[in-house]
Amino acid sequence: MNTATTNVGGPPANPALKIIAGLGTPLIVVMMLAMIILPLPPVLLDVFFTFNISFSLIVLLAVIYAERPLEFTVFPTVLLIATLLRLALNIASTRVVLLEGHTGTDAAGKVIQAFGDFVVGGNYTVGLVVFAILVIINFVVITKGGGRISEVSARFTLDAMPGKQMA
Repeated sequence: MNTATTNVGGPPANPALKIIAGLGTPLIVVMMLAMIILPLPPVLLDVFFTFNISFSLIVLLAVIYAERPLEFTVFPTVLLIATLLRLALNIASTRVVLLEGHTGTDAAGKVIQAFGDFVVGGNYTVGLVVFAILVIINFVVITKGGGRISEVSARFTLDAMPGKQMA
């Protein structure tokens, strides 16, 4: 048996694959910056929104079906990349809505139009109430999350100090 070609569980044997594998993160960063800087056509926004929703469902299913935490150790990295992708997508879609929104409801793409029709349902009062509820929930989550992060950070700082602190 030739052991030179057997590569189970190891890094890619081909040097070209090593170079391509190392370019994944920089390419994602460049793509996100391009999404923020360059205006995207509505069709491309639809593709990115569809990819984003699909990616979110895949990550959700992977987390649900992981039996032990060590089965999905890349979760923090995946969460960070997904959050940055969503931020870039939000900026790009906001730009398209603000610049092209006057041309009609489909100016920002079919996904945004379908979501808007679903949420508003033809009644702007309902849409305004739903929007207000979402803003309040988002504000509460961010405020409580920031406070909890501060508490955990302070606890770790106190635990790392030499000697016991008298409380």
